[in-house]
Amino acid sequence: MIFVAVLAALAVTLTVVAVSEFVPARDRNISRKLSELEDIASHRTLAQKRRRQTKREQLEVWLETLGEKVAEGQEDIGPIRLKLLQAGYRSPRAVPLYFSLRIMSLVAGAVLIAIFAPALSLSGTRLLIWVGAAAALGWILPAGMLSRKVRKRQSDLQKALPDTLDMLVVCVEAGLGLNQAIVRVSDEVEHISGAMSEELQIVNLEIRAGTPRDEALRHLGDRTGLKDIQGLVAMLIQTDRFGTSIAQALRVHSDDLRLKRRQRAEEAAAKTTIKLVIPLAIFVFPAMFVVILGPAVISIMDTFSTL
Repeated sequence: MIFVAVLAALAVTLTVVAVSEFVPARDRNISRKLSELEDIASHRTLAQKRRRQTKREQLEVWLETLGEKVAEGQEDIGPIRLKLLQAGYRSPRAVPLYFSLRIMSLVAGAVLIAIFAPALSLSGTRLLIWVGAAAALGWILPAGMLSRKVRKRQSDLQKALPDTLDMLVVCVEAGLGLNQAIVRVSDEVEHISGAMSEELQIVNLEIRAGTPRDEALRHLGDRTGLKDIQGLVAMLIQTDRFGTSIAQALRVHSDDLRLKRRQRAEEAAAKTTIKLVIPLAIFVFPAMFVVILGPAVISIMDTFSTL
């Protein structure tokens, strides 16, 4: 029986090998066809991506041209450029694209009101007022979104600053120079705050490009717009100028910054009681009055109805 089983297994094996000798020619043809189809599909996909990229580039060029014409009428675009930097938009085309976005938003608001005017029963003076209000809202909306982006980024930087200072203190006390410490901390702080890591990397790149360290640090304070970072920058510049210990200055500044953060947390906690007054007055107190006084009011009404 064992001999028969071995012969059967050998026969099956030889059959599979024999069949496999005839199949490869067909497999090669099929694989060649499939590879050709994949190449055609990839070329089509690549062509589609290129067409979309070309259309996007044309749209960006048109928007940039429109924004440049609008920006020419502005007296000073320095504050707007600085605000865009604080929001994280560092492209040279950020300013014209920002103005073109405001123009497009203005036109979109006016056109939407004009389209829905029959449904809203607007005509004459009322229509003009609504169109003007929608256009003004469309002009203001991108500025509000930019300010929100700046506040969000500054909040992220503010939260990551104490940990960043602690890492700087450790690196400097371990024997690294300030430049090398900034490079090391920019790598380590990336998982805490991408914005802080990006700002420190820009400082390092400016120093490598030949910018004096004090100017690179001042640029950091201007790009972030945070008073705590500007104070840190001023402290580092003075320490470097007077030749005092950077590690000791960083440690003192770190302790002071942590004290400020704790005071901010205590201040926010103290404000919660005041902020809860409005929700209590609007939502909780009316429900309590209904629950407490409702049965008494019903009984009083029943008593007077029987009289």
